[in-house]
Amino acid sequence: MEVEIRMVNAGSEPVCEQCIVCQSEKSVGIHLYTSFICTECEREMVQTETNEPVYKLFIQRLKKVNTPQIYS
Repeated sequence: MEVEIRMVNAGSEPVCEQCIVCQSEKSVGIHLYTSFICTECEREMVQTETNEPVYKLFIQRLKKVNTPQIYS
């Protein structure tokens, strides 16, 4: 699994991307393949129990993650 943590460099303009979970523009989070997940959503997903109603929403949104094809 390929995960990249993106942080804003001091003194530069923040780069905002749309989170696939909350669909808000955020500047800090992780990249999971080609998709961006903000820090707040990542934290909430990790702390959510599988029997909570919001868990199903997270599953639906994570289905949007595009897995890059591996060429041989």
